Amino acid sequence: MLLLLAVAATAPAPAQQRFWPRPAPAPADAGRAAPADGRVHLRLVPRSGHHEAWVDNGLHGPVQVRLRPRRGDGVRLVPASPVDAVVPARGRMLVARAYPLDPRRPLHADLALDQVPGDPRATPLDVPYRLPFAHGHVRVDQAFGGAYSHADAENLHAVDFALPEGTPVLAAREGVVMQTEAGYREGGPEPRLRGRANFVRILHADGSMATYAHLQPGGVLVRPGQHVRQGERIGLSGNTGYSTAPHLHFVVQANRGLRLVSLPFRMAGPEGELHFPRPAAR
Repeated sequence: MLLLLAVAATAPAPAQQRFWPRPAPAPADAGRAAPADGRVHLRLVPRSGHHEAWVDNGLHGPVQVRLRPRRGDGVRLVPASPVDAVVPARGRMLVARAYPLDPRRPLHADLALDQVPGDPRATPLDVPYRLPFAHGHVRVDQAFGGAYSHADAENLHAVDFALPEGTPVLAAREGVVMQTEAGYREGGPEPRLRGRANFVRILHADGSMATYAHLQPGGVLVRPGQHVRQGERIGLSGNTGYSTAPHLHFVVQANRGLRLVSLPFRMAGPEGELHFPRPAAR
């Protein structure tokens, strides 16, 4: 058994890390499907006296959405808001009919679409993960409950592995590439860089998802929809986004009803199962 101790980090207050593709454009008043750009789109189709509100899911995995008015007096939704739905991978779904209460305002200005990847009905299994890089020296800069950026529910059970830039990143578990982000080049501790990291998200057979983040520019080596085997090379580690040094941020998550929650996981290392310090009770 190998006990891994997190290296203390000196940093400001806890910072939440979110890994999500760049926002989709404003809802389109059109009857065509949104571009297949790996994002989730709200599409408004005009009908007599109302619009149909369709959600087009460009992800290679399910997404839970909630359609709601931005303000109370701008639009009436049928069924009544908030409207929740789970849209399957690469699917489209009619989620509501929207009746504008002020015809002078553009309808999309009165609607908001919340979205979280994954199916809230999923039941993740307790399965072992392999180390997401070649076996060798293992250094953990921040483990479960790390005060720097692992204090929120999405990252409470994340692990930051210190790796030189360009280290091959391997799939810790078999699955399907659900989404990727490869367009960022900058990294550093500035708050403006939060959520601006290159990453790969892999959907597992039980509905859980693993995210491999802070990959270097040009370091995403897989495409959405690709099936990957455990141990297959999926990326190159880097330092993009909100980061103080090159590392791989690894986290297993599940959708728990329009919110991502990180899950504790078991992982095999070069000398047996790794044991990460458990977060303090909150």
